[in-house]
This record gives sequence, C-alpha cells and structure tokens, in this order.
Amino acid sequence: MSFEKLGLSEATLVAVRKKGFSKPTDIQREVIPLLMSGKRDLIGQSQTGTGKTAAFALPIIETVDPKVKSVQAMIITPTRELALQVADEIKSLRGEKRIYVYAIYGGQPIGPQIKALSKGVHVIVGTPGRILDHIRRGTLKLDDVKFFVLDEADRMLDMGFQEDIEAIFKELPEEKKTLMFSATMPMDVLLLAKKYMKDPEIVIVSRDELVPGEVEQEYVEVPRGRKYRVLKEILKEDFYGIIFCQTKRETRELESRLRGDGYQAEALNGDMSQAARERTFRRFKEGRTKILVATDVAARGLDVTGITHVINYSIPMNSEQYIHRIGRTGRMGKKGKAVTLLQPGEFRRFRYIAKQAGVEVRKSKISTDLIPSYRDPFRNEELEREYRQRWGRKKNHRRQSSF
Repeated sequence: MSFEKLGLSEATLVAVRKKGFSKPTDIQREVIPLLMSGKRDLIGQSQTGTGKTAAFALPIIETVDPKVKSVQAMIITPTRELALQVADEIKSLRGEKRIYVYAIYGGQPIGPQIKALSKGVHVIVGTPGRILDHIRRGTLKLDDVKFFVLDEADRMLDMGFQEDIEAIFKELPEEKKTLMFSATMPMDVLLLAKKYMKDPEIVIVSRDELVPGEVEQEYVEVPRGRKYRVLKEILKEDFYGIIFCQTKRETRELESRLRGDGYQAEALNGDMSQAARERTFRRFKEGRTKILVATDVAARGLDVTGITHVINYSIPMNSEQYIHRIGRTGRMGKKGKAVTLLQPGEFRRFRYIAKQAGVEVRKSKISTDLIPSYRDPFRNEELEREYRQRWGRKKNHRRQSSF
C-alpha cells in the first residue's frame, strides 16, 4: 500500500515525498486510515523507530485548523530529548501548512514558553511535569484539544509520571481522540487505558518490527581486562553509533579513554545539564560526533537516522532494555549491527534475555580469542549456582567412625 491510498491530502503527500518516505510502515498503514476516518481512541504497540511518530503526526496535521489560534493537539513524551525529536518530525511533515508546533519541557526557563504559548500554538509536545505546570498556571488552555497522544506510555509509567498523566487527563475536554503508543503492554498501561480511553482500537505491529529485522546481532565473550581492546577492534569498522553503559561514571570514564586515543566520542548521561545534553545530542545527530557513550536513561527515545552500530558495553538488565538499545540502529529498512560484550559469568543471563526478546544472537568471530582458562571456572560457577537454586545447598555428611 502507498501513502496515496491512506486518505491524505495532496499537500501532505508532497511533504511526505520530500521526507523521502516511499511506502508506509506497518504501524503507519494500520493507524493512519483509522485516525482519518474513525472517532475511536487507539492503542498502538510499537517500538521507537517503526515510524509511529508519522503515524499520528500526519492525521494531526490533516485535522488541525491553522486559523484557530489554540492548542488542538498535545503529545506527551517521557523525556525532553524525545519531545524535541517529535516536535521536529511534525514540523518536517507539515509542509506548507501554517501549523505552529512547540516543545515544552523542564530544565528550561518557563518565561519564553509562556510567551510562545500566548501567541497561539496549534500542537504542543512536552514532558508531563512541565505540561502540568503550565496547565496549573493557566498558561496552557486545553479547551480545543482534538488529539491527545501518550508516546512511549510504558516508559512514562516506569519513570513515575502516572500521577501527572492522570492529572492532565482530568483537564482535557470530553470530546477528543486519545492515542496511546507503547513498546510493551504491562498491566499498569492497560489499566490506564481502561480508565481513560473509550473502547479503543488496538493495533499491534508484527514481532519482526518490534525487534528490528535489519540488525545483525552478535555477542563477544571477553575478560574484563580486554573489553576496551575488543571495543577498539569494533570501532575500526565504519562506525557511527552508540555505546551503552550501565552507569554515569562508566560513560565518563569510557569517553575520557576514547578521546585520549583520538576518537570523536562524547558522553551523554543524567548528570549533565539539559543545555549540555542538547548540545551533545545535536552534535551527534549532525554527525560531528561519531561515538555517543550513553546510559539508557539519557539515550531513551533517541531517534537518529543512519546509526550503524550499537555496542552493549554493559549487559542490558532485561529483554525490554535490550530491544530498546538495538532499536537505535537498523531503522526504516537500513542495516545496522548490535554487539554485546559479555564478561565471563554473564553468558547464561544474556541467553535468557535474548530468549525473552525473541531474537537470535550469534557468537562473534572475535570471541574465539577467549582463552578457555578464563571461561571454564565461571561456567563451573554458573552450574554450581544453578544446582543450588534447583536442589538447595548440598549438605556435608560426616562419616562416623566405629571404635
């Protein structure tokens, strides 16, 4: 199916062509006709990178009346970075239509935001806390909202935004379309939908789209002392990507080491000011920085075209985190590569994560350099740990001596 068959106007189709979109993704093909024709609420299960922003942005652009100087659509995102990205995407899709799109989030002075809102904004994209702040100040009026979108709902609830979201729901008009997009559907997301949505249409993209099919996935077994050496081997490839670390301290240390060796690397973590994070992300998005060393929280929702590699320098905590990480590459039909570095003792855990994610990760050729003496003691330790968990600690029996 082509975009021409989705019910979009010619002006919007021109904007879509300028973006270089040739045919709709699964989520776009399912969602756009529903929003263009129906009045029902909608729940979409879709990972970042599957084109979901355009799926809700295009119908919003078609519906918004530029002559009405008020907020007609509001999108809530879990992070400031994602709010900026969604706002930029909508701006790039509006074409010649005079729609004013504005992003509001914390970490920035509120004065300029109040001034911008007073001039008349059609589409608001923002984080829950700052949006609620504007509502309570009376600087954000929601009387004319026709679309209300929760983007990455599961992550917002994980980050503790449920009370803010429910407070925003109570301020919205009764007649509107509520859209909820989430990569996973845990119980708290479903309960939120049940409470605030009216008989929603449910759209679930294929598993292949949740787990990027164009990503070549590998793991490398490596002793801790050799991790950095193996990382440098991977960086010899035509590399433009993200290295994921578990802690903020690790991102800073790895950035310093890479820069000392002449690599264009920058850290992105939660300790940085918002202005610094925006500058770092902008340099990476423009290709001036080739290596981003980031924590999961800082990199949540990053949408950058052309990322070639994702490196799990630290093993992900669970399957959702793994899918989120590797979803930064292999986007919109382009090929990518994801490599996970495993220290001795982490293989069994990673195998479980991959199984839960429904993916097959092959062993990298680099792993053949791992000396058996590094691997075997840890494998024996894993087997002993599994034995104790299943059967309990083995008791030592004393042999009684007969006299």
